[in-house]
Amino acid sequence: MKDWEELADWYDRKQGDSGDFWHRTIIDPTVLRVLGDCKHKRVLDLGCGNGYLSRRLARDGAKVTAIDVSDRMILNAKAHDPKNLLGIEYVRSDATSLETIPSAEFDIVMANMSLMDIEDVASAIKEVSRVLKDGGRFVASICHPCFDVMTHSGWLAEDVSGGPQTIHRKVRGYRKAFVQEVPWNLGDRIMRTRSFHRPLNWYVRTLSSHGLMISSLEEPEPTNEYYEEKRRNPGGLDSAGLQEVPLHLVIEAVKPDKK
Repeated sequence: MKDWEELADWYDRKQGDSGDFWHRTIIDPTVLRVLGDCKHKRVLDLGCGNGYLSRRLARDGAKVTAIDVSDRMILNAKAHDPKNLLGIEYVRSDATSLETIPSAEFDIVMANMSLMDIEDVASAIKEVSRVLKDGGRFVASICHPCFDVMTHSGWLAEDVSGGPQTIHRKVRGYRKAFVQEVPWNLGDRIMRTRSFHRPLNWYVRTLSSHGLMISSLEEPEPTNEYYEEKRRNPGGLDSAGLQEVPLHLVIEAVKPDKK
């Protein structure tokens, strides 16, 4: 928790009220499409960060509870709506033990790019299942376990004589779960958080073991906004590579209705 507590102010500036460029143009459109119409739904935002998606869903009519383990993240999220006109309930809590949340409370639990940062994510998924109503949905976005394996993966450009440059994704060490420090460039210094890689079958088994059945797998594609910006400011291999290989995965899992 300490690492994200220290990053909270920088992260708030980075995300703002609509998400940073990468979230806004690649991840969030697919997350929002999978979530669908949340009006009048009870939604739990697990690992809410500065709360920009919580606020968006609340503006669209959802009844939102936003949870984060970092006190500073919660304070910054509240500061975007100091009078809480959106009616969001903010809770400082560890995702692995949602002690203040009753069982079968929510129609939807959303975890947007937060599961990789939770060490005991199996316990968090167990709690997700507990707080979901029967028939409720869990929507989570993560780094794609097959293609974005932290420092064990990267782009590879290949120049072929007489032909165009081709971009490949190289991956190693996929099968084993491991933890790694992720560097964040704050401009004046580098800070690190811990991130946890788990293979795709680990997520499938863990969701299933806690009564959540996968109903959808989506691999976000960059939007027109992303490509327009890259045309104005070219650089790096992401633009070409993302046309062929996804770096994120959006999972929808349903808690079966027992009636």
